[in-house]
Amino acid sequence: MASADFYDRLLAGLGGPWPEPPALNVRHRETLPQDGFRIESIYYDAEPNDPIPAMLLIPDGVSAKNPAPGIAVWHQHAGQWHLGKSEPAGLAGNPMHHTGAALAREGYVVLCPDALCFEERQDATKKLKGGAFERFEFLRYVVSGKCMAWKNILDMRRAIDFLASRPEVASDRLGCYGHSMGSTHTWLVGPWEKRLQCLVGNCCLPTYKAIHDNHMLHCFPNFVPGIFTHGDTPDIAALIAPRALHLNFGENDGGSPIDEVRRGIKIIQNAYAAKHAEKKFTHYIEPNTGHVLSEEMWRRTKAAFARHLKQDA
Repeated sequence: MASADFYDRLLAGLGGPWPEPPALNVRHRETLPQDGFRIESIYYDAEPNDPIPAMLLIPDGVSAKNPAPGIAVWHQHAGQWHLGKSEPAGLAGNPMHHTGAALAREGYVVLCPDALCFEERQDATKKLKGGAFERFEFLRYVVSGKCMAWKNILDMRRAIDFLASRPEVASDRLGCYGHSMGSTHTWLVGPWEKRLQCLVGNCCLPTYKAIHDNHMLHCFPNFVPGIFTHGDTPDIAALIAPRALHLNFGENDGGSPIDEVRRGIKIIQNAYAAKHAEKKFTHYIEPNTGHVLSEEMWRRTKAAFARHLKQDA
């Protein structure tokens, strides 16, 4: 059970309050026509001199006069540092994870940004590649009293700032989705970004107990210094209550051992029950399935967004 002051402990472990955001300073690069939507390739600033490359997917027929709900899609890790926003935007990588493009065809305005160390946010000096640069950045934040999760959350909050600023977006109907590391990003940002009304994570809720018991090397955003004495990763996800949260899991996913997932689900359920919001938390465990986005997982993902973000749902 998390400590009574877990929220404050979590913020301290992450690295403390986020700074006042600078102007978004949006720069448009190019427009790419697609089947059923267009992609606007853009930059916006997370911090001064820290531009975030991103792709904004706008469905045909959506405009300032006819706005649509907005969804941010956080890409996966998979040790593929050359891939970031381009995979969910449908331009590269595994078609299974062309989820941003699929959501745009469902009528949502979708933002796909690069996470730190991925695609266009790799080492600009080219001295370090792939995992070496990710390790460097994690340690750079640690010695400054923060962690990579702090930076990821800051960047994701700026993504929501950008989505909310767009005239094509109904800013009172915002959500986010992610697979694997993107799922971690979903439950990391959720407690701090109240504008998100529906959050969906696919295949990632590793507890620290599971990580330690199984000697797992997980991606750096999972690790918040000093937090395990006060709570675990499901306690972070529980702070999203009472806003809508749906989580998918594969029963055989080695990255999120299922016994610990089930324990974590009970923690989250209890948090939602305490706020009389039991119906706002849903989950699905697919039998005999690993670390994938299955057809049923995707069906439930779309259903969650339709239920909580579409006015006619």
